[in-house]
Amino acid sequence: MRALLLALLLACAGLTAQAQTAPAPLSDRDQSSAEELELQRTLQGGRIEGRITIPNQQAATLIQPAGREWRAFHNRTLAWVGGVAVVGMLALLAIFFFSRGRIRIEGGPSGQTIQRFNILERANHWMVASCFIILGLSGLNLTFGRHLLLPMVGPEAFTAVSQWGKYAHNFLSFPFALGLVVMFLLWVRDNIPNRRDITWFKMGGGFIGKGHPAAERFNAGQKVVFWITILGGGAVAASGYFLIFPFAATDIAGMQLSHIVHSLLAVLMIAAMLAHIYIGSLGMEGAIDAMSSGQVDVKWAKEHHSLWVEEEMGKTPAGAKHV
Repeated sequence: MRALLLALLLACAGLTAQAQTAPAPLSDRDQSSAEELELQRTLQGGRIEGRITIPNQQAATLIQPAGREWRAFHNRTLAWVGGVAVVGMLALLAIFFFSRGRIRIEGGPSGQTIQRFNILERANHWMVASCFIILGLSGLNLTFGRHLLLPMVGPEAFTAVSQWGKYAHNFLSFPFALGLVVMFLLWVRDNIPNRRDITWFKMGGGFIGKGHPAAERFNAGQKVVFWITILGGGAVAASGYFLIFPFAATDIAGMQLSHIVHSLLAVLMIAAMLAHIYIGSLGMEGAIDAMSSGQVDVKWAKEHHSLWVEEEMGKTPAGAKHV
């Protein structure tokens, strides 16, 4: 009898110890927290993918950590960079205009003109320029439209503007790229940098200080604009085609990189082209004639492109003509 009681006591003691050491079952809240911690650990290590039966394998990606970085770039970094570049350039041009004023032809026009650009050059320039303006405005709407345009026009008008802007942005990219190729072939020979460009910059290009440095058909400032247009525009077009044709030659990471390159270069080009537009219109008397009629005043040409004028006058006795 005593042996039986001792066995029962030992069994009870063992059960009590097992109960004290065994883990308590998790509640629903504890189970949810554990799953959330596991999800966070998974996110830190990479993306979360599921299983699909459709051909599009990209749809299997449920969560991609790098996507949060891209979203932060689009919503914050790009807005700051674009705003500072565009608004900053407009502010600088306004300061320059009110301090320097319009650059006039010294002593007024001569009454004689010389052909600066032929019809092919002007037509291609305006094709590239008009495409760039529409591409730039529609692109700025994609970045700033929700914050600036949407509160002004309302959701319905904003939707229509954005939709048609997207169509224009996609289709006008093709004549824009074609125009860049034609522009390169037409003007690359006259835009090769040389030692005279250093002197041009040292003298401020005639914009700062006194005197006009000698220049050929394109001065150093125009050469900078040319290469910004060709190289920057080419990179913007190439990165844009990765976005127009998604996943044709890259993955999600490549798409995000293409968008970053495309948007950053685009806003910087917009800022640079604002300066180009200012100099070619309001900022300098007689400059707009080069791309409107193709004929520029001889005095204007001698002030800004003296070496080119000498070369043109030497080709034929009738190099210049009266208006």
